[in-house]
Amino acid sequence: MTYEDVLFTVEAGVATITINRPKVMNAFRGKTCEELIHAFNKAGWDKAVGVIVLTGTGDRAFCTGGDQSAHDGNYDGRGIIGLPVEELQSIIREVPKPVIARVQGYAIGGGNVLATLCDFTIASDKAQFGQVGPKVGSVDPGFGTAYLARIVGEKRAREIWYLCRRYTAAEAMAMGLVNAVVPHDQLDAEVAKWCAEILEKSPTALAIAKRSFNADTDSIRGIGGMGMQALAMYYATEESKEGVRAFNEKRKPDFRKFQK
Repeated sequence: MTYEDVLFTVEAGVATITINRPKVMNAFRGKTCEELIHAFNKAGWDKAVGVIVLTGTGDRAFCTGGDQSAHDGNYDGRGIIGLPVEELQSIIREVPKPVIARVQGYAIGGGNVLATLCDFTIASDKAQFGQVGPKVGSVDPGFGTAYLARIVGEKRAREIWYLCRRYTAAEAMAMGLVNAVVPHDQLDAEVAKWCAEILEKSPTALAIAKRSFNADTDSIRGIGGMGMQALAMYYATEESKEGVRAFNEKRKPDFRKFQK
């Protein structure tokens, strides 16, 4: 595969996968998801790779979720909602290598879900986290909700989704969403430090440990599959489309007018 939306490098046992769409705050479209899936598979089964780092181009954003300009009742790719996002989320969990989210800016919406799913999240003190689904007529009804609750607790997860607030890196760390927060100019050094520690460990033991952790929450995959079917039907409604229109027109949505 020739990558257009993603950068992929391998150096000294570390594979770095970078979402390269800075003009849209590293939001993903169908093609982006396909390239990320391919890159994770490539890195995940390369015996020369011991750890994978996921990040975004530039300092503004790690990832801001689905590209609303590619969303018109459905996204522009394949899958139930026009994005193979279930496959992308699953491959992050399935590759037998630890995955580190290097969050240097906004991790919002689907980007927050990706950071949540990674084995570790290391953030710059300039990073911000949060959800936007109910503000733009969407939701992640699987790992983005149920798995998030496992990490931060039910009360906090519901707050994150229902209110769509933004949280600083320090706040995210306090709730257990982030493993480490460092000054912005020390982010790469901190990520490199964690990678070096991982590379010293038994790759087989790490793979077994990761699968063991995943086994406890794999039922969420089924919840997500069922939820995505409902989401596809929701995207066809005027209520959901109002969220996309309002986002693209830079105004507040009026969802309530569609309630009968």
